[in-house]
Amino acid sequence: MTDAEARAEKLSRELDGAFRNRADLYRLMLEELAAEMGAEKAEHVMIRAIERRGREVAAAAFPHFGPNEARKIGEAFLAVSPDDGRMYPTEVERGEDRIAFKVKRCPLKDAWVEAGVGEEKLATLCRIAGAFDRGLFEATGVRFDNVTWTPGHGDGCCHICLTDRDAA
Repeated sequence: MTDAEARAEKLSRELDGAFRNRADLYRLMLEELAAEMGAEKAEHVMIRAIERRGREVAAAAFPHFGPNEARKIGEAFLAVSPDDGRMYPTEVERGEDRIAFKVKRCPLKDAWVEAGVGEEKLATLCRIAGAFDRGLFEATGVRFDNVTWTPGHGDGCCHICLTDRDAA
């Protein structure tokens, strides 16, 4: 293995670790907020904050895209997927006025499962994390549909579909 390959492998592991740390922070913040204000309000507060962060990222990442450029936005999103898409491998369906992703693996979900989170809490954490995608994509004006993981959903993670605002 070359030095460059070893460095790339090390950075890939560190990036995965950083995303798992984010997952742990979400889990712990939810627990602390729920203890203070109740589970429902804690979830809503986290969703608002994470969706807001998604909108901030969209302003920087997609400023030149409009509401009828769903496929271009989706392709731009895929082009910057962490670790060349290995962190969040997806199945992608493309149409003239839409693009859909089925996320097959999520380091956040992996971390929550490894932490022993039960299915109900896992579904809650996935909804919370999915708020980032909602903020990110809805800020562009495209139609956004997201189904986050729930019990019985299978091994994968969320399913996201972006459609041009004016599509039939």
